[in-house]
Amino acid sequence: MRTHESEEMYLETILLLRERGVGVHAVDIAGELGYAKSSVSRAVGLLHKKGYITVNEYDEIALTQSGEKKASDIYERHRVITELLMRIGADRALAEENACRIEHVISPELFEIMKKHVKK
Repeated sequence: MRTHESEEMYLETILLLRERGVGVHAVDIAGELGYAKSSVSRAVGLLHKKGYITVNEYDEIALTQSGEKKASDIYERHRVITELLMRIGADRALAEENACRIEHVISPELFEIMKKHVKK
């Protein structure tokens, strides 16, 4: 895992997989993201070391409290930005694709402005 962006992507993916009601394993993340299991295993190790996830004896991955907070914040940015892009004319696929990129680089101040606009 080279960047802050990929860390956020992994956390968001873990959150979304968990919300589907299944136990999350490295192979599930690899399938979802289209990555090699070895790359995901390395990322899982780094996320565990940073305290964002736990891994039980069955290799099931769970978010810690700090991981949950970070993942929820990331997903909120994704949802708000997607909604805003759709409101200004992008179709869902285009909005989702670009929201994935924007959510990792947007400043907190601009995100708050976007969030207020979407809530109107």
